[in-house]
Amino acid sequence: MDIVDVETIETAELGDRSYVAHDGEHAIVVDPQRDLDRVRRVLDDRDLRCALVLETHIHNDYVSGGLQLARATGATYAVSADDPVGFVRRPLTDGDALRVGDLWVQVVATPGHTDNHLAYIVNESAVFTGGSLLYGSVGRTDLVDPARTEALTRAQFRSVQRLAELCEDDARVYPTHGFGSFCSSGSIADGASVSTVGEERARNDALVETDEDAFVSRLVAGLTAYPRYYAHVGPLNLDGAGPADLSPPAPVAPGDLAARVAAGDWVVDLRARTAYAAGHLAGTIGIELGRNFATYLGWLIPWGTPLTLLGDTPSEVADAQRQLVRIGIDRPSAALGLPSAGLRGYRTAAFADVPPGANVLDVRRDDERAAGSLPDSTHIPLHSLTARLDEVPPGDVWVHCATGYRASIAASLLDRAGRDVVLIDDTY
Repeated sequence: MDIVDVETIETAELGDRSYVAHDGEHAIVVDPQRDLDRVRRVLDDRDLRCALVLETHIHNDYVSGGLQLARATGATYAVSADDPVGFVRRPLTDGDALRVGDLWVQVVATPGHTDNHLAYIVNESAVFTGGSLLYGSVGRTDLVDPARTEALTRAQFRSVQRLAELCEDDARVYPTHGFGSFCSSGSIADGASVSTVGEERARNDALVETDEDAFVSRLVAGLTAYPRYYAHVGPLNLDGAGPADLSPPAPVAPGDLAARVAAGDWVVDLRARTAYAAGHLAGTIGIELGRNFATYLGWLIPWGTPLTLLGDTPSEVADAQRQLVRIGIDRPSAALGLPSAGLRGYRTAAFADVPPGANVLDVRRDDERAAGSLPDSTHIPLHSLTARLDEVPPGDVWVHCATGYRASIAASLLDRAGRDVVLIDDTY
């Protein structure tokens, strides 16, 4: 067994990882994200030539940079032969073998997460599993067609079992999803930097469980909601996405923001939620810039709505812009600093401050609420709130979630709709 060198490029904001496998000269890039400067940095720092770009599957949770990377470097771009893509690629099927320098790639069909999912065993020492075999569990199986979830879950179980049989125990496992991604399911092992097939045999839901029916029942019962932007990203990847444009967005003067709000644009304030609550432009939406920023903005915004980012610094806006191009939201406008008029705020409170009989809105997911909730609270998950604002009872609304992050977004949406809100947040 020849040990292959693998460099990991983590996208913590989406819970994904891309990989550069190499022999010291030639590189194979697996599942690259759209902001390719990070991949190029790895290639340049190690003086590697990108010879092959592999996709494990057509992604739903992020826009792939694979096509553009292959075009820019002259590398071969390899995708499942059964995926109806709109670009020229090297079609791959189960059992294919490829060679790049001293790297040997074995192609393994692993349907389940998607119909045409592939895994790649490189030099028998590393297996790139995409959304198939994850750390502790497997990729979710309801993204292709909810009506086919059970069939794909059965395929996922069999795929992972077969893939493990093809690998030695000390083969290292490199999944794309499973680090906070909504593409994962089950009991994902947190904090793992690397795992092996042997370790997964001892802990993975699909390898420990021997009863397929029991596995299917448990996985399907544990599936939760996933972001609405997935519906737009999948088709974009099938067509072949263009390059990411990370040049500074078009500037907007703070005094012009109110007009954008009045026109129905989304003006998104990136500041910390306490700062937003203390004072913000009426009609804006507060989504604190952080790890979950793009996920929740992409989940909530009506697709194609004009977007303006409001931040304190150019670097803040640039960070938000980078996160957004990964999910297919390109070229927002941007403004720095609040205008001098039209500001408003709302209260923040701790749980201990909630009075008896208060009108409490719980914006956690259904599965979270099932584990415990406040009696007599109203439950509308954040991802459903924009369509269900009329279900929020009248009067002051005390908004809560698990950490305060989603509650702050919900509070801003309610404030935008003219409601009086109190943000419940014990994390500060």
